[in-house]
Amino acid sequence: MTLPARKTAARAEAQRLLRRFRDHGAEEVEARILQPAEELLDLYGEDIRARAFVTQDPLRGEMMLRPDFTVPVVRMHMEAGLDPARYAYAGEVFRAQDTEDESRPSEYLQAGFEVFGGTDPAEAEAEVFAVLSGALPDLHLRAAMGDIGLLLAAVDGLATSEPRKAALRRHVWRPRRFRALLDRYAGRAPLPAGRVELLAHPDPLALAEAGPEIGLRSREEVEARVRMLREDAATPPLADEAVDLIDAILSIAAPARSALATLRGLGAPSLAHALDRLERRLDALERRGVDPNGVAFEGSFGRTTLEYYDGFVFGLFAEGRPDLPPVATGGRYDALTRVLGRGRAVPAVGGVIRPELVVRLRKAR
Repeated sequence: MTLPARKTAARAEAQRLLRRFRDHGAEEVEARILQPAEELLDLYGEDIRARAFVTQDPLRGEMMLRPDFTVPVVRMHMEAGLDPARYAYAGEVFRAQDTEDESRPSEYLQAGFEVFGGTDPAEAEAEVFAVLSGALPDLHLRAAMGDIGLLLAAVDGLATSEPRKAALRRHVWRPRRFRALLDRYAGRAPLPAGRVELLAHPDPLALAEAGPEIGLRSREEVEARVRMLREDAATPPLADEAVDLIDAILSIAAPARSALATLRGLGAPSLAHALDRLERRLDALERRGVDPNGVAFEGSFGRTTLEYYDGFVFGLFAEGRPDLPPVATGGRYDALTRVLGRGRAVPAVGGVIRPELVVRLRKAR
């Protein structure tokens, strides 16, 4: 299939998916291609700047080609104030790539389905998963899920200072940074040499010796930072069993029902609520005809996606094609609605399918 023909086929597939999502009660919506860069950077983190297309608008300032649809759709929903609501969309998204790989283009189609509000989060999660996976039965995709909420619950349950918990929560989506912090807080890794020297100095703020004050931070901000570093250095290390619990969560890879049993066997009170929610989710999937043991549960799943996923996460993958990105991904993002709703939050879960990958896989059969 030539490139133009594949593009035409992908657009036809996107329209097929839109019709299916509308059949499940979704209202079709559109989002502008150009989005405010400052807002997206605040929500996604500066990490996305390296993967985004940013431009300067004479009137609106710095703008970004939309990296996905979720933020614009959430903003529209929170401004409209509807509850419950279902939305569907299809169109191009844009991500800068560092490779010429055909499977990772800088511009590609997404077709999505989002569910807001309602009184049963587990049922909404099962609905989104079932609608997306049920849209592609002929591809026999491998399904995997995770739960960022489990890891956040484990962090919240740590017997340590609030600043340390906040730092770990902030870096849940950056596995290497998270691991470095965890090892340092557990006393398994030394403090950076520069910090040791700073904290050992009787007066780290002896600016007369250090030279003129430069930079954007005020003296008060520097003093507050030094106090925080000293308090952190005086904080007792994490207990080994606390680190072992987090490692056990991250290392789990098993059919979902089996994973739930293993997680309950850890006997961690801090996980009780998150595990009850996971069980309700698996029961809801079963009611929708999805076998939970046909879905792999991976404790580390979703930690390298966009940071707004804060609970259930899932992906659908082409078997035997590790070179391809997921055909579909999704998850829960309640915290994002709180940010864009200016303190007002609603339950929200959704997912997207990549029509071009669907066409490619069908052609390869």
